[in-house]
Amino acid sequence: MVFCKSMMLTTIIALASCAPVAAPKLAPSTDTISTIDNMAEEDLPKSVDFRKIFPSWYVAVEPFRIVGSETSGVYYVGTEGLAVYLIQTDDGHVVIDGGMPGQGQYVADAIRKLGFDPVDIKILLNSHAHLDHSGGLAALKQLSGAQMIASEGDRSALEGGFYLGSESDTARNAPPVKVDRIIADGEVVEHGGVKLTAHITPGHTRGCTSWTMVVERAGRSHEVLFFCSATVAANRLIGPPQYEGIVDDYRKTFAITKDWQPDMFLSNHPEFFGMAEKRKTQLAGDPEAFVGKGDFPKFITKMAVDFDAGLKKQELKHNAVMSE
Repeated sequence: MVFCKSMMLTTIIALASCAPVAAPKLAPSTDTISTIDNMAEEDLPKSVDFRKIFPSWYVAVEPFRIVGSETSGVYYVGTEGLAVYLIQTDDGHVVIDGGMPGQGQYVADAIRKLGFDPVDIKILLNSHAHLDHSGGLAALKQLSGAQMIASEGDRSALEGGFYLGSESDTARNAPPVKVDRIIADGEVVEHGGVKLTAHITPGHTRGCTSWTMVVERAGRSHEVLFFCSATVAANRLIGPPQYEGIVDDYRKTFAITKDWQPDMFLSNHPEFFGMAEKRKTQLAGDPEAFVGKGDFPKFITKMAVDFDAGLKKQELKHNAVMSE
C-alpha cells in the first residue's frame, strides 16, 4: 500500500514554509486531519480555499523598511503571513519571493507605497518552489521584465508550476515562471552595489535557497539572512519520499546551518522570526529591533528537533499501514 495517498492533507497543513513553527490559528482539527488521512485519493477535493485555511496570508501589512538608509535597504512588502522582500538599489531593485498566486499585484502596490516603481525590479529571487512563495513571481516578471534567478533543484517546479513529488495535486499549482539564470551554492548575485550570496539548504524543497547579504546602517554592517525553510510541513519523508534523498537533504541543511549566527534573521513566513513584535519595537523607536545574533540558532535548533519528530511519526504511520 502506498503511504500517505492523501495529498489534500499535504495541501492543508503546510506548504513549507506554509507550516509555521506554531500551527496556524485556523488549522484543521485533529478530527478533520484524521478524516482526510483515511480518504481515498480519488475522493479528495481538487481545490482548496486557502483564504479560509490560512487567512493571515491575505491580510495586508503596511510596507516598511527593515534596515538600511534612504538610498539603500531591505523592505518588507509581503502580507501578515507571507514575507516578500524588496532590496533597493540605485540601478533597480531586487525582490525575493512573490507570495501566493494572484498576489503579484499586491506586491507591486506595496512597492509603490514605498515610493518605488515595480517596473524597476531588475532581479527576482525565490526561496523555494512552493505556491505560497512562488505564486506571484510570474506576474512580477511580466510587469517588470526582471531576470528570474533560482536553483537548479527548483527549476522544474518553477517552470512547470507544480509541487515536486505531488504533481497530480493541482490545488498546489502556481503560475509557471521561466528561470533565466541558474544559481549554484556559494554563487553571488550582484546588482547595483548589492551582493547576495546563495546557500542551497535543501530538504523543504530540492533546491531550497537561503540568501545572505550585508547591509550598512548608521556606520554599522549587519549580515542579513533570508532563510528558506526547514519545516517538514506537507513533505513525505518516506513511503515514497517527496523526492529521492529528501531525508539526507534535511540533515545536510541542519549540518550546514548549525553554526550560522547572522545579525538579522529573516524568512518567508514572518512568524518564523517574530516580525510582529519586532516591528512594534521598531515603531517604538528602536532602529535595530530586527538585530539578534541568537535568533537563528534558536530557530534552526527547534527545526532539527521537529524534523526528527516528524520523521519518527511518518515511520510509525508507514509501518502501521504496511502491517495491515
